[in-house]
Amino acid sequence: MSNRPLTAAGRLVPLLRAGLIAGIVIAAVAYPLVALTGLGAKATAHAVEQKTRVLKTAMPAETSYVYAPDGKTVLTMFYEEYRQYTKLSDMSPNILQAIVAAEDNRFYQHHGVDPKGVARAFVSNARSGGSQGASTLTMQYVRMALRDSATTPKEVQEATQQTSLRKVKEMRMALDLEKEISKDQILERYLNSAYFGHRAYGIYAASEIFFSKTPKNLTPVEAATLAGLVKSPSEYDPADSDQKEATGRRNYVLDRMSQLGYLSPDSATAAKSEPIRLKLTTPPHDCAAVSEKYNSWGFACDYLKNWWSAQPAFGANRLERMDKLRRGGYRIVLSLDPKIQAAAEKNVGAKEATGSPFANGIVVSEPGTGRVKAMAVNRTYSLDLAENPPSSNPEAGPKVKANYPNTVAPLLGGGDLAGYQAGSTFKMFPMLAALDSGMTLSTSFNAPYRYRSEVYDGWAPSNASGAMSGQQTMWSGFGKSVNTYFVWLEEKVGADRAVRLAEQLGLRWRTDVDRDHASPDKAKKWGAFTLGVSDATPLEMANAYAAIAADGRYCEAIPVQAIMNRDGTPATYATPGGIHREVAKPRCRQVVSADAARAATDAARCPTGDTPARGSCGGWSTADSVRGTVGRPVAGKTGTTDSTRSAWFVGYTPELAAASFISDPDNPFNAVGDGQSQIPIAAVAETLRDGLKGTPTRQFTPPSDAIVG
Repeated sequence: MSNRPLTAAGRLVPLLRAGLIAGIVIAAVAYPLVALTGLGAKATAHAVEQKTRVLKTAMPAETSYVYAPDGKTVLTMFYEEYRQYTKLSDMSPNILQAIVAAEDNRFYQHHGVDPKGVARAFVSNARSGGSQGASTLTMQYVRMALRDSATTPKEVQEATQQTSLRKVKEMRMALDLEKEISKDQILERYLNSAYFGHRAYGIYAASEIFFSKTPKNLTPVEAATLAGLVKSPSEYDPADSDQKEATGRRNYVLDRMSQLGYLSPDSATAAKSEPIRLKLTTPPHDCAAVSEKYNSWGFACDYLKNWWSAQPAFGANRLERMDKLRRGGYRIVLSLDPKIQAAAEKNVGAKEATGSPFANGIVVSEPGTGRVKAMAVNRTYSLDLAENPPSSNPEAGPKVKANYPNTVAPLLGGGDLAGYQAGSTFKMFPMLAALDSGMTLSTSFNAPYRYRSEVYDGWAPSNASGAMSGQQTMWSGFGKSVNTYFVWLEEKVGADRAVRLAEQLGLRWRTDVDRDHASPDKAKKWGAFTLGVSDATPLEMANAYAAIAADGRYCEAIPVQAIMNRDGTPATYATPGGIHREVAKPRCRQVVSADAARAATDAARCPTGDTPARGSCGGWSTADSVRGTVGRPVAGKTGTTDSTRSAWFVGYTPELAAASFISDPDNPFNAVGDGQSQIPIAAVAETLRDGLKGTPTRQFTPPSDAIVG
């Protein structure tokens, strides 16, 4: 190897080589199709054009907000990237100037790619062996937009991989994009896409998280601090204890702002002397982040998530739908009624302590819409199970925690839990099926204490008391909850018909045993169905009975009153007929005739101590305190299981339907006992009373003469 010193000409060789390389890149910028052909294939140019068209309309992921019914109180948020899109007009000029000064001071001079910047970077890199970038704001935005709009891991990799081909594609798209949209549009999109650290995506999130203010109110110091973060959010994090790196970067940005004429030298000097004063905010995320004031609303929030994941309007499968929730920028208003919710919370909390193994819960639904108006249970909605005792289920093992006092389990329905045996509340289904098939309320049977059913292969159920024996009609049989009358009635109408009707009213079978019995080839023999041996949830039962209150019109349970897209328009879905309907609108269908539903209601007034319009309740009932508590026309049904392992009451007025239960969710064999059976009755009666206080009293519509019999 020669040790001869380099001549002046020799020393220019590396610079000339760098210049040639820079020239090649500049030529690639000027003639992108040629460059792309040289680097790959002609098909690449077509792909670039397609992606550029996508970038014109691409929007970054945006946070979805969940509001209380007032549409103003934020309960929580869902996001993959915490971001709220903000228009340029709602940003302080300070942040616009700071980001240009920090990232691309020739932004308003170039057309998407800065040839001077490219040449400078190549020369600098050739001298130092470094990797100085030459990306303009437009090029950076292109990269972010490609990343954010990627739908596969391969597309994400292609958008961010460090290759010459990616860089040239990026340049080509930047040039094309600047022909399609304005500089202000690019700057707005950039500021809404950039990552600032601390889970802050976009300038709105950064302003809120670091300074607890909106972008409109950023000072020069704050704007320079945030603009300095984009280059390296972790390195220049102002939340670090010493703030040394963040202050140095901020001061660099302030100097650049001064050099570009955005700040006077004196203003820049004064700004540099100020400390960085943070006011950090942690935005809530998901249902566990609902504030303590609205803690019980966490169960409704959880139901919202489960409901959302089942809506085809938001994607083809659960993953796609939840991705939409976390990235779609929706504004979601819950359907809970604060007055009814407060009543529900008070009345379940007063009946059974939060620290009890027995869960006492209630769901209130609105007849005619299916909107859920309250969801409450004597539990704290929390992921922290550290202080929970061991499960009461002996088969669970000592390390398994109980569901109390803290849980996020969907104890009220809407999730994957099977629910609880609902007892005699199921007698409504064969009675309603019988009425809808043409039988009358006066249908009579001399119900014995024990009845042997030949239809159900000799099965011989009995009544809870000998006092229930004797001649019964639908009014008295339902009011006293006479088992043998309803087994006989179910024989007449067909158990399979009662099962199918329950399904039409929203019930689902979640255990292997229930699914087997409800199958088409076995439902006809499911005699015990009328006694409520199947599991159900309070959400299902409240909504099923709400359909009866609505004259037989069933509406799917729905946890929202409004869902708005990021552009402020209502979220919609396409029906099979191609009609677009709002996702948040009630979805209802007539399941039984109005007259059958009115007749069932007339009989269902008997258990509550109310007076039916037409018939006789037979002298006594199972929940005769309800009418006096509610203080207005009310119908409903009690339900208990063997050994009172669980107890239920479902009650309704023309305005509201409520279902309450008490049971041990961990161990269904842990009986609540007869003494606890009044708890759901009182919870429903008092919640209906309190929730309807101050509203006009409405009457049930009486059944027709024809169906009375």
